[in-house]
Amino acid sequence: MAEIFEIKTIAHIRTDFNEKFGIPRQSGLVEGLKGEIIFEPEYRREEALKGIEGFTHLWLLWIFSKAEQKSWSPTVRPPRLGGNKRMGVFATRSPFRPNPIGLSCVKLERIRRDKKYGTVIEVSGADMLDNTPIIDIKPYLPFADSIPNAAGGFAEEHPGNRLSVDAPDELINLLPPDKRKTLIKIIEQDPRPAYQNEPDREYGFDFAGFEVKFTVSGSTAVITDIIVNGDR
Repeated sequence: MAEIFEIKTIAHIRTDFNEKFGIPRQSGLVEGLKGEIIFEPEYRREEALKGIEGFTHLWLLWIFSKAEQKSWSPTVRPPRLGGNKRMGVFATRSPFRPNPIGLSCVKLERIRRDKKYGTVIEVSGADMLDNTPIIDIKPYLPFADSIPNAAGGFAEEHPGNRLSVDAPDELINLLPPDKRKTLIKIIEQDPRPAYQNEPDREYGFDFAGFEVKFTVSGSTAVITDIIVNGDR
């Protein structure tokens, strides 16, 4: 029988995403994405973070809390392969795994003290839903965690920007200035499911309190609307 261990949530992360669609498929692909790590009361101990300010990046271990599943499959369809080829689940970073644990490398921007939440860690490059449970934080160690000659299998190359984005000024300027370039970068990554390529379809996702809509024709995405959530 498989052993069972107790895992505690030590914190939750605040991000600009309330739904899965639109989130980059890996951490660090959109550096402008910000996140705030809010610790659970039991772990709001300043001494637990002593020395962390000396690191530029952190590993976050977290739970795919919205990836509901009753069982697991030994194979999945990675987006990098167009969603039409199966690979072993342990050769991918799919959320549908025996234990729904995610791993992200984020940049440590700063540590701040908050009257309500105690010590808060601000990070960038996050690829998580708002309120994702975090189960551990570890420092990124360049001498051990960076292996220049490592092989990347079927994900060998950086995916790069898949789309160019046409963002009309009257729409993109509805966003706060610090969110505009980030939104364009998100759409450049092409958040659509790999199997969808419908020129007449309008896609949409929530980002930073706005509903963003866009269409794709060829390799160009056009932002068609940006709506403040609730303004309907």
